[in-house]
Amino acid sequence: MNLSAASGTSIGANIEESRSAESDRDFISKQSIALKEAKETRYWLKLLIKSEMMSEEKILSLLDECEQLIKIIAKSIITTKEKLKK
Repeated sequence: MNLSAASGTSIGANIEESRSAESDRDFISKQSIALKEAKETRYWLKLLIKSEMMSEEKILSLLDECEQLIKIIAKSIITTKEKLKK
């Protein structure tokens, strides 16, 4: 559980850092790190389900939130990359 907590809190830290990015490229870099951490968190949550260490119902709720976060971060990266192309 410690690893999932570490990767989960890293998501927020990197998103917070991206808010004060020095450029669009810096923003993309920090958001990309947050996206990787979100995917790592998803991995750990899936392992928790398989291990049966926690209630599957609780983990599925967290997994759903994690999936939503992945989509939001990915879209943010795509939007910023498109902005750079203009």
